[in-house]
Amino acid sequence: MIELNETIKVARAPGEVFDYLADFSNTPEWDATAQTASKLTPGPLREGSHFRVNCALPLGSVDLDYHITTLDRPGQLTLRGSSRFFTVTDDISLHEEAGGTRLEYRARFEFRGLPRRVESRLQAGMERMGAESIEGLRRALEDAATPPELTPPSRNTPSRLVQFTRFGYSRARKHWQAITANLAGQHALVTGASSGLGKATALALARRGAALTLVVRDAGRGQQLREEIQFETGNPAIRIETADLSLLAEVDALCERLRQRREAIDILVNNAGALYPEFALTTEGIERSTALLLLSPYRLTLGLLPALRASDGARVINIVSGGMYTQCLSLAQLAQADADDYSGAVAYAQAKRALMAVTLDWAETWRAYGIAVNAMHPGWVDTPGLQRGLPGFHSCMRWLLRSPEQGADTAVWLAAASEAGRVSGGLFLDREAQPLYLRESTRETPAERAAVLDWLRGYAPPQAGSA
Repeated sequence: MIELNETIKVARAPGEVFDYLADFSNTPEWDATAQTASKLTPGPLREGSHFRVNCALPLGSVDLDYHITTLDRPGQLTLRGSSRFFTVTDDISLHEEAGGTRLEYRARFEFRGLPRRVESRLQAGMERMGAESIEGLRRALEDAATPPELTPPSRNTPSRLVQFTRFGYSRARKHWQAITANLAGQHALVTGASSGLGKATALALARRGAALTLVVRDAGRGQQLREEIQFETGNPAIRIETADLSLLAEVDALCERLRQRREAIDILVNNAGALYPEFALTTEGIERSTALLLLSPYRLTLGLLPALRASDGARVINIVSGGMYTQCLSLAQLAQADADDYSGAVAYAQAKRALMAVTLDWAETWRAYGIAVNAMHPGWVDTPGLQRGLPGFHSCMRWLLRSPEQGADTAVWLAAASEAGRVSGGLFLDREAQPLYLRESTRETPAERAAVLDWLRGYAPPQAGSA
């Protein structure tokens, strides 16, 4: 048997440290030997919860199946892991001390059929591995990552398109810092939360302890969503609001209901969306893509500005799309009122291009309020919306598409990571700043941008001027 013992002290509350460590799917964020990790048992963490961690070896890798055997928050966590080569018992004790938490870690490895003399030769290497892992954990819990640069790295267009795929995600995540922030006491509002990116974002924020308000169109699906998230995360603070966000009257009614609660909103994720292949106007006389993808988040965010200002450092995350790279901002197309030359993909991209312009405007205007406003695009993601809106693209590109969880990662990072709260006015993919344009021909003039922003002000809610 080989036994490792390490002790560190971190400036975090024991409960926060415990919650982060107990979810062993976080292991790759701090253990350099862990390549992937996943939780295999449904439901909230409990004794018996099962994780699978793939760890690198000098040649190849090995799967370790871990089970939680002791879950005594916030003081004691024990996991037992097994592989084809060895078993390991990890004991983690947490003790509150002045200024933080003392963490005591002990690991006991028992190798299958390995002579004692060989074990003794492994001791030094195992001790070095244990020290490096605990040092990685200490750095993760320090939560001291530097804010991201807003200047995007130089890449050619083909490289950026590859970045949109699941392979781009896998390559990018190797360089990420851990997200250890605990969102207990934070209130997050996510639109379009019933499936795809919105649902993945909601689940991730709920796991981190945020109180959620989720906006959906269908009340029945909303109830099912709440039950599913509560079951999976154990987080009881899930509320559902029902609204058709393509209708401005329903946006206004939603804002009024939320204002009546008199609650601050710390995180607002404007995600609701759809790609409409056929031209149609809403009952309010507005083209559907423009209504849902642009006017809705514009009016909703302005209507909730007092609740955002009531937060100590609110964050607004606007979900845009790589499709916007194909379009130059056009007021004429945004205000299209008939079916002549209509393209659902173009209408979608135009609305997202305009939402990016709004993001930049709000980031500058609301800097004095301490509100961080950023946009992200998720890459190419396998969602129900993509299947319905672009079935041909989905069929041809399915093997390259990201999962909703991979696509939502940057939205979760912008909502939760400490360093992400210190930047505003950025466009991000895979936690990295992106260019606003890939071709100079799609860059609008200042006058064109000003015209769109002036047109949008005509759709601001009445109270926005006095917010």
